[in-house]
This record gives sequence, structure tokens and C-alpha cells, in this order.
Amino acid sequence: MKHIAYTFLGLAALFGANVTLAAGDAAAGAGKAASCAACHGANGQAAVPVYPSLAGQNEAYLVSSLQSYKNKQRSGGMSAIMEMQAANLSEQDIEDLAAYYAAMR
Repeated sequence: MKHIAYTFLGLAALFGANVTLAAGDAAAGAGKAASCAACHGANGQAAVPVYPSLAGQNEAYLVSSLQSYKNKQRSGGMSAIMEMQAANLSEQDIEDLAAYYAAMR
């Protein structure tokens, strides 16, 4: 029974750490989103169906996705384009962009 309790405590700490890691600055992200707007829309709403809308998307998901593109760990669709876009993003850039799009409604 103690093992289960320790497992839950460990998971809670792990998930709490992930929330802290994905704490970007939405205002800074707004200034970095110009190149994203060409495909994903100036308001985060893509006008072309092949590009996903980013407005209101989960922040942790956006961080994970951009990191995967940057590390060439994602395939399919527009991954080659996104790899080029994410290649020069710093971890702070990724967090800021994710915070910016997640804050949109």
C-alpha cells in the first residue's frame, strides 16, 4: 500500500515540474510569432485547412510539439517545414510562443 502512495506522490511531483517548465511569457511570444502567422494566422486561426489553428491550444502540447520538430522527432504532414521553423528557436522562444497561443481564445 505504501508503494502506491509513493508512486502517486512521485507522479504528482513529476507533473508539477512539467507545469513549471512550460511557463512562458505570452507577451514575449506575441513578438516572436510573426513567422508563425503566415501559416497559422495572425490571430492563431489558420485560414487554410492543411495548417492547424494554434489559438487556445494546450501550452504543454505546443511546447512538446515544437521541441519534437526542433529535434526532428516528428514526421508526416508539414514536419519538414516545421523542422526548419523550429530549428532556430531557443527553449525560451518555444515556451513563450506556446504561452502566447495557449492564452488566445
